[in-house]
Amino acid sequence: MDKLESYRQLIKQILTEHSQITTQTETVKAQLIFDREHDHYQLAYVGWQGDQRVFGPVMHFDIEDGKIWIQYNGTEDAVAEKLVERGVPTSDIVLGFHSAFKRQFGHYATG
Repeated sequence: MDKLESYRQLIKQILTEHSQITTQTETVKAQLIFDREHDHYQLAYVGWQGDQRVFGPVMHFDIEDGKIWIQYNGTEDAVAEKLVERGVPTSDIVLGFHSAFKRQFGHYATG
């Protein structure tokens, strides 16, 4: 399996695993969104809690130029570390939720 396909599978696996451990109700569901054509991957909550609308991302990943961009992580999970544990080099992980200035001081890719 080539690197791009491997990264797609890892991201889908992490999102799917997280969607299965999250609390869902009859009115709020976890939605997995996989756009393989543009390499955007997201887990979101969608539904209603009483008369309150629930809609929002939980995690969002993109693959750009052979690197995994973690665009949003609304969990306590260290998803970058999960990727490293599964064989992704830190040079292929970008913490997109940090500014380019801040990324230069971390141990992940800057972009």
